[in-house]
Amino acid sequence: MPQMPDHHRHHSPHVPVPGPGCEKLTWEPLGPGGMKARVRDYTCDCQPTYYELCQSGGQHFIRRTRRIGDEVVVDECARGRHTKTIVIWGKLLAAMVA
Repeated sequence: MPQMPDHHRHHSPHVPVPGPGCEKLTWEPLGPGGMKARVRDYTCDCQPTYYELCQSGGQHFIRRTRRIGDEVVVDECARGRHTKTIVIWGKLLAAMVA
């Protein structure tokens, strides 16, 4: 089995910078109880903005965390069925949506 280089061992995927013309997602502020969710997948948090694919109460969604100076802003989008949300997650990882 090929060995992963040391500098990649502890990182999750990084979301590439979206290109021009990418689809814009609608992000909503985190609702009451919004932090309580099962995280199914996530991107590397070494970037100022990182994402989590979440599940809560039978719904799936993407949570975005942004560090802006000393402030941390958390919001979410794509709340709904797993099949729809996983497609959006894949597009996010491919920089096709932002």
